[in-house]
Amino acid sequence: MSDNKTPSIHEGTPTIVAEGDLEKSGVEQPNENVQRGVQNVEAVTASWSKSALIAVFANIWALYLVNAFQSSILYDLIPYAASDVSSHSLLTVTYVIAGAVSAAAFIPLSKIVDVWGRAEGFALMITFATLGLIVLASSNSLAALSAGYVFFSLGTSGMTYCVDVITADASQLKNRGLAYAFTSSPYIITAFAGPKSSEGFYENIGWRWGFGAFSIILPIVAAPLYFVLKVNLRKAKSQGVSVEEKNNRTILQTVWFYVVEFDLAGVILFSTGLVIFLLPFDIASEAPDGWRTAYIIAMLVVGFVLLVTFGFYEALLAPKPMFNFSLLSDRTVIGICALNATYQVAYYCWNNYFTSFLQVVNDLSIAEAGYVSHTFDIVSGLLLFLVGYMIRRTGRFKWLLYIAVPLYIFTQGLMIYFRRPNQSVGYLVFCQVLISIGGSTFIIVGQVAVLAAVDHQHVASALALLSVVATVGGTLGNTISGAIWTNTFEGALERYLPESALPDLADIYGDLEVQLTYAVGSDERLGIQNAYGYAQTRMLAAGTGIMALALGWMLLVRNIDVRKVEQVKGMVF
Repeated sequence: MSDNKTPSIHEGTPTIVAEGDLEKSGVEQPNENVQRGVQNVEAVTASWSKSALIAVFANIWALYLVNAFQSSILYDLIPYAASDVSSHSLLTVTYVIAGAVSAAAFIPLSKIVDVWGRAEGFALMITFATLGLIVLASSNSLAALSAGYVFFSLGTSGMTYCVDVITADASQLKNRGLAYAFTSSPYIITAFAGPKSSEGFYENIGWRWGFGAFSIILPIVAAPLYFVLKVNLRKAKSQGVSVEEKNNRTILQTVWFYVVEFDLAGVILFSTGLVIFLLPFDIASEAPDGWRTAYIIAMLVVGFVLLVTFGFYEALLAPKPMFNFSLLSDRTVIGICALNATYQVAYYCWNNYFTSFLQVVNDLSIAEAGYVSHTFDIVSGLLLFLVGYMIRRTGRFKWLLYIAVPLYIFTQGLMIYFRRPNQSVGYLVFCQVLISIGGSTFIIVGQVAVLAAVDHQHVASALALLSVVATVGGTLGNTISGAIWTNTFEGALERYLPESALPDLADIYGDLEVQLTYAVGSDERLGIQNAYGYAQTRMLAAGTGIMALALGWMLLVRNIDVRKVEQVKGMVF
């Protein structure tokens, strides 16, 4: 390969040439044709020890444990935080804003980890997550709660993305499924401990400390991974295993360089347009004239125009486009991204109000509802090892989709029947187990498949693209969920509640705690339960119809033999 050739996304890792004394020692130099952050991580894996590799994976495991705990507690407690500001039914508005901002951030983040480095991107995301937790813990309004959740969502999703990139850097492709299974295994623990912790926080010291405690814990646990990467990069440089950066730019030139490199204009257009376009679907029912309200129409028009403008800007004007369009020339990347987006839309169509449903309809405690809703974490924590092992043994992953996709569609359809009042919790758990088998298989196959289609230089871009479509899919799912909820639940309450409870309709609609104050078996509680069942079955029906598209997407995926793809070198798993 000549020095000036840019590697194709379909080629393996370019040959790394050793220079000077390093040629005698057999230590490989990073490829000079890739960006600075990729060079740095190649230098690290070429020079670090086995103990350093083990330390990285151990710290990633601990970090996932903390993240799983805080995510579980936040998922269980945020409905109560929203209820405290009388906004339980506006939860999806917060989720939509957070999802849109997070989706817009993945591509710039991929450029940060490629241009600056893995450690720098990781540290930035931990800062955002910590700030979000602090704001959540101190929030007294929907605006503050939403702002805190946006920072938290941006930070934790970005942190997870950075860790996934680092895991890919430190593992062979054939073992990557097992590597991701290992780093995700802490969810088995938090599936049990998380809901109980949520209940303990809420009943003993309040939901605020459920968020505040992790604003202290998270940065402490995250710090070792940052320092392991930086220390080993310094070690690599001391051994000469690096390429020195020449930077003669002035301060203004540096600022402009990063504005262009991170496509700041594209990020603003995409995130703003997505938020403005999707929000009306959640808030239209609260507007004075519904969908005919002037500001609802204006938001739809302005959001659509901004998204169209974003498309034209990226295609025709952006010096460094936000999306790496060359990735979309591979049908495996297209198929996996479409499958992942469809799965996320279908899942979030019904998931947001599931714990509230379990508490109101099935009379479960916070902990018990958490156990049921976190069935996915238990099943995936065990199943991912099996899936990763089968990918390693067979070298193939496409055959797993032929099992997982039909199973998921069948089970989500089955849930339509059981997500109603007077159904056994056992059937709900059974459905959760089956749907978890399909969903967890999608996740690991998607990560391995999209990485099998690219070389090391494009690992961060490929994972960012997968994260963008997944987050946008989740945001669309939240939007559909919010639209169905706001247009069905309140109307169902009016029909099913006894007349004596109708004066309290607004409080019942907007506050989970008010819903739970009515005794089980009372006319009021039965009316609320029927309203939940009416809304939930329609959410599931929408999700099931959307998920049927996955049957077509899985056919696009190429059946790549991951045992024959050499993507990374050095001391890796």
